[in-house]
Formats: sequence, C-alpha cells, structure tokens
Amino acid sequence: MTRQVKRFSDRLYDDLWLPEETIQVRDRVRQFAMEEIAPIAHTLNNAPESVEAFPWHLVKKLGDAGLFKVPFAREDGGEGLQYPALATMVMLEEVAYVCSGVAACLIDVQLILFGHTLENASPAIKERLFPALCAGDIVGAFATSEPAASTDLSVAALQTEATRVTGGYRLTGRKRWITNSPVAHYMFVLCKLEQSMTMLLVDMSAEGVTVGEPDKKMGNHSQLTADVVFDDVFVPQECLVGQEGKGLKAALNSLTLGRVGIGACGVGMAQAAFDFAVHHMESRSVFGKPLANYQYWQFRFADYATQLENARNLFVKAAMAQDTNRPTAANLCAMAKLVGSSLAGDVARDAIQVCGGYGFVKELAATGERYPLESIYRDSKIGEIYEGANEIQRLLVARAIFGKDAVG
Repeated sequence: MTRQVKRFSDRLYDDLWLPEETIQVRDRVRQFAMEEIAPIAHTLNNAPESVEAFPWHLVKKLGDAGLFKVPFAREDGGEGLQYPALATMVMLEEVAYVCSGVAACLIDVQLILFGHTLENASPAIKERLFPALCAGDIVGAFATSEPAASTDLSVAALQTEATRVTGGYRLTGRKRWITNSPVAHYMFVLCKLEQSMTMLLVDMSAEGVTVGEPDKKMGNHSQLTADVVFDDVFVPQECLVGQEGKGLKAALNSLTLGRVGIGACGVGMAQAAFDFAVHHMESRSVFGKPLANYQYWQFRFADYATQLENARNLFVKAAMAQDTNRPTAANLCAMAKLVGSSLAGDVARDAIQVCGGYGFVKELAATGERYPLESIYRDSKIGEIYEGANEIQRLLVARAIFGKDAVG
C-alpha cells in the first residue's frame, strides 16, 4: 500500500502558457500514469535490475494508448502536434512523478533519443520501424558512451569503429551505460569511421552482437543498462543515419532534446517529493503543533515552490524553443537540465529530513505502508550525470556568455 497525496502543482502552477493540445496530452498521460504505473511503481523502483523485471507490459500499453505517437509527425505515424517536443516533456514530468526509471527508459530513451534519431534514418528504415515504435512493438536504444568515452565524445576517445565493406559496414567495439540494451530490438550506435564519427542503426539480433547482464545501480532500477560488444557485426548500408562523418551532429541533436527531458524528469521527481513532504507536514504534529506551523519549513518549502515554478517554466520554454527553432534553444536546453535535475535532489533531501523516519524508510513492516522518498532521492542523482553531466551544461551556458574562444 502506497499513500496517495494531493498534487500541489494543481494549486500553485498556472497553465497560462501551455497550448490546449499540451494540456490534453498531460491529462491523458496523468490518467495513464496513475492507473497503470503508480500501482506498481514501488516494485519498479526497488526490484533489482533484471531482464525479467523490465516493464514489458507498459511498453505495449503505452503504444495501445497512443502515447508513443505524441512526439512524431503525422507522416511518420505520429499525432502531428504543433508542439511535439513540449508535449513530450510534459509527458516525461507526469511519468517521472510516479516512476523516474520508467520515464527514463520508455520516454526519454525510447522516444527522444531513439525516436528522434529515427527521424533522420533512411526512408526504408523509417517506414519499417516507426509503425512498430508507435505501436509499442519494439524497444529502442541509443549508444554513445564507452568504457573510456562518455562526456568526451571525440574521435580520439571513441573506440567503437566501423569499416566499409560491400553492401554496408563492419562494426567492432564496446559500448557502456546503454539504457535498454538488455531488451532492445534496435540500437543507434555512434562509431568511428576513419577519422570522423558516424551513426549506424544496429539490429540487436545480428550475429556478433553480445549484451551483458544488467548493471546494478543506485537508482532508476527499471532503467536497465549494460555493456554491448560488437564483434565484426555487419550493418547494411540502409542503416546509415544521415551521412558518413555526421554522426556526432546526429547524436548531439538527440542529446540536446534529451537534456530538456532530464530537466522535466527532475521537475516530476521534485514535485512528487514536495507533495509528500507537505502532506506529512500538514498531518504530523511535533511539540503540540503541526510541522507546517514551523517557520523554518514554511520558508524552505516556499523557496522550493518558487524553484519548481521556475524549473517547470524553463523546460516548457526550452521545449517550445526547440519546436519553433529558436536560436536560443540549445542554451535553454542546457539550463533546463541543470536546474531541473539539481532541484530533484535538493527537494528530496529536505523532504526526507522533514519526514524523518517516514522519509528514510521504503516500507514500514508494522503496517505494510510503502513510502516514496527514499527511491526518489536515489533516482534523482543520475539526472545530474547522464546525457551531459551538469558541469558540461554549465560550460555550454558559459560558452553562450563568453564565447567559444574563451571557454573552449
């Protein structure tokens, strides 16, 4: 049994700037998340990583509900929204509110990193995979990181290498920290081709592809990651994404959008921690009066309410900038990730503090009650690390201020 609390975003946040199509998507996703994900969120958040524990049924249910169509154009089988990036980010916030791991693997990676890159694939590949993606029939992955290359995605650092052969390429190397790799049907792979970087789509059932056991992580347990080894894997020519030598651009285009998603996930987790803590403060008395009567916590959570408003508005603005091709989009995406991902950990930490034992415990043996803050705190940390560590986001913002010559 997991305690349900009221959402303070409904009282404190104003939809003033949101288009009606975005509000409708949010309502659909919220209903789905509360009906299909929330009842199993505690299990998803705490079960050790394994292929068996992966939420396969949610993949199909998200497809059946039409939610995998949200980010895509009508010609690709999507909903053809005016603001698809914005709708996707709102979807991420709603899912992360109940389970960050599901938001990361089934929205951020499945739809943004894999789906957005698929938009740049060959017509034959798009025609074959987009219907399956939108229907929830396949799981996708996106591989850039390696044992010695993650933040540094340069030709010098990258070791996974492709060579040209008749009809396509041969791929050799190892990728690490790859979300969905233990369950993926297809994976976009950033590799070195001569002295440039190229993006290829790999069928994970191809001969020479080996996927390791899922990593055991601090948080986001339903987001499975594992090493992937490519041993002279043949990749057909039609699986080249865009042009040879343009792989880094393709990767960064998807990662830039993904950064907004990490910010939105952070807002979702921060809001969940905020709501639980406020509920506890209103119902728990200490020294004869509710915790909510103590000015220290009043001011602390007034600050967090303000920061939540700012973080949410920032990811909304960044997503709309992406949708409308504004020149400030990349900078706003970096800011959105930096602010949203940092806020999640800050709110969760103080939420645990004010809730005391009820914040620290995941399940109370005496009553069977389950509590969310422990897993939110664990899950929040990775947002400051992946899809471009927050130090890199600060560097990008600094570059916008001082210029590339000064910052590098």
